[in-house]
Amino acid sequence: MTTVIETCRIPPPRGVAAKLFLPLSFLDMSWLHSSPMYILNFYNHPCSEAEFSNSIVPNLKHSLSLTLKHYLPIAANLLYPLDTDTSKPVIRYTSGDTVALTIADSSLDFDELVANHAKESDQFYDLLQPPAPLTEEENYQIAPLISLQATLFPNRGICIVMNFHHSLCDGRSIVGFLKAWAMINKSAGDAVFVSKNGESLPFFEKPVSEDSRRVDGMFWNAMKKIPFKTVVSHPRPTNRVRASFILRQSDIIKLKHRFLSAKPNLVRVSDFVVATAYFWTTLVKSHGSAGDENEVFVFPADVRGSRNALFDPPVPLHYFGNCLGGGVVSVEHRKLAAEDGFVVAAEAIGDVIKAQIYDGDEFLKSPENQLSKMSKPERVFGVLVAYGSPKFDFKDADFGWGEARKVEVLSLDDEKYGMLLGNSDDGGLIIGMSLPNDMMESFASTFKDGLVGGKVYGKSRM
Repeated sequence: MTTVIETCRIPPPRGVAAKLFLPLSFLDMSWLHSSPMYILNFYNHPCSEAEFSNSIVPNLKHSLSLTLKHYLPIAANLLYPLDTDTSKPVIRYTSGDTVALTIADSSLDFDELVANHAKESDQFYDLLQPPAPLTEEENYQIAPLISLQATLFPNRGICIVMNFHHSLCDGRSIVGFLKAWAMINKSAGDAVFVSKNGESLPFFEKPVSEDSRRVDGMFWNAMKKIPFKTVVSHPRPTNRVRASFILRQSDIIKLKHRFLSAKPNLVRVSDFVVATAYFWTTLVKSHGSAGDENEVFVFPADVRGSRNALFDPPVPLHYFGNCLGGGVVSVEHRKLAAEDGFVVAAEAIGDVIKAQIYDGDEFLKSPENQLSKMSKPERVFGVLVAYGSPKFDFKDADFGWGEARKVEVLSLDDEKYGMLLGNSDDGGLIIGMSLPNDMMESFASTFKDGLVGGKVYGKSRM
């Protein structure tokens, strides 16, 4: 069980701007009605309750306040208009706004929670506090954008929980905030953070172009038809288990050889392509027959710093907010479930990346097409959604306790199927999954069989 010790409100330090208003772009609006994101970072750090209360907690509070000076939208609120015909949503910070930080301790088994083997998903929700309810002010509903929690596992470790509304920002931005908080906490001040980031401190002004203004209006016209609510019950019981699977660098190299031997006209293939293709086809083989229905794989693609069809010049790398395009790969189930399904999947993923993301004339071209897909979803058997990226890994945030032992994204439970990508210690990839128990057993068996004996689904990798 987890016991709350205190919930405090952390303000930015004195001297920050008194007000900040950020209108939502279509990149933010597409997340308005999504469920909150829960990120859990577990750290090996054996300490007593006295050390936690007398040293660690005060440092976390102080460093969080200093971090808010550089990440002011974290302390802001989302204002959603009551009259959606005359006003649009806005992120607003005013002097006096704060971030909720809960301090707790837990008797759950830390080693069980951070293990890679399958374990019940429901136990992780004991570490969460309910989202704050909506309030009203004049013509707006007001929703806090983030809350934080630090939980002690006495003499074993600490868990830092972030609960944030996706309309605030994407994964790259929230990782940036977490790493900044960690760096400032570790160095007992923000001088190191400022010196290391220099002119690349977070940039909040929304990217705008003539076309993006038009798309903003189209997205708002669609989103305002959906009732706004941010308070959702935690999805318990989930009837799911969580497990993590490692593709070592040697596995990835062999998967590349397997793919390139089947496609000799190609000269290279990325780690991301072969890893996600392998997990996707393993999943497909784990959930039964679907005949000619399609399987869909959805993955994010960061727009920052990349030439695209909407913003010229490209969005700065240090932009804080939502800045995601993405790829959608659709393949018939029977093709992925076939013996050469891995090759089919890798080729399909690679083709989408090349055509929709690497091609700057196509990347972010006609984003309003997403709206028609939302209203008329494709009939599919299964959808796999990728979370995270090895390029910006949550576990790299070091509060002075080393990198995180384990990261869990509870939003995987909200998807039919989801996968969380991160870096493993040997230069490979670790991927987390949340599945029904019987399906997880099938997935684990198929995953292992495909990597044993120099074969991938019965064919030589070399």
